[in-house]
Amino acid sequence: MAGMPGAGKGIVSDVARELGIRVYVMGDVVREEVELRGLEVSAYTMNMVAEDLRRIYGPEAVALKLCEKISRECSIRELNELLIDGVRSLDEIEYFRKYFNCEIITISVHASPKTRFNRVLARRRPGDPISWEEFVNRDSKELSFGLGNVIALSDYMIVNEGSIEETREEAKRILRRIIEND
Repeated sequence: MAGMPGAGKGIVSDVARELGIRVYVMGDVVREEVELRGLEVSAYTMNMVAEDLRRIYGPEAVALKLCEKISRECSIRELNELLIDGVRSLDEIEYFRKYFNCEIITISVHASPKTRFNRVLARRRPGDPISWEEFVNRDSKELSFGLGNVIALSDYMIVNEGSIEETREEAKRILRRIIEND
């Protein structure tokens, strides 16, 4: 699953968990790496570490690290359905396709920049920008990783400008459709 920061990916992840789908969040991999390096989690350190991982391991670096985590926690055979929250590039999708040796279905969540900025300010997650300038810079960085390509080529799109319940219902509809077509 993909989407710009604050678009509502977490809502879709919550619905997936409720449906019994295992969820892994790519941002958690970067947060863990920031903490492993003894750095404070901030918008700056999150971007710095994400860039550093990609420089060292290639554009699919975060996907590689996430797959290492998944393989420590469960066998691939245990995974019937899996939702990966926070895909940022087509390279990552291709890495997942090869690693799991299966079809990858992408869902994107979209909301306007103004809506997303207000959500990011309200949630106060470590590493989130606290000013419009930081927010715009983070968006630019996310897009530089290739996130716009992932969103543009997604199999499903959820527009999250209404209520949380509307988004939850759309996520349930899409996730059930994907599961039933397996």
